[in-house]
Amino acid sequence: MPVEPLSQKEIEDRLAELPGWSLDGDRLTRSFRLGSHFAAAAMVVHIARVQDELDHHSDLTLGYNTVSLGVNTHSAGGVVTEKDFELARRVQELAPAHGAG
Repeated sequence: MPVEPLSQKEIEDRLAELPGWSLDGDRLTRSFRLGSHFAAAAMVVHIARVQDELDHHSDLTLGYNTVSLGVNTHSAGGVVTEKDFELARRVQELAPAHGAG
């Protein structure tokens, strides 16, 4: 079953439920600031595990004490789909355990 792109309205409605996430062109994006480089690196490892579980992967960038994500669905032509929001929700659930803000 192919993954369908979400409409602008659907994207806006879902973003309202995910504080800190935004639409940047054709990608959902979010950056998290953490207390240390080690905490940021640990969060990256946990995000990678979630991505493997979902078989859906973002661009993931580790900075000194930051983690940034950008995600869209390549198999749907590089647009935002429900798969992207599922990944965003799962990452959002991880963030408090890492002290991310």
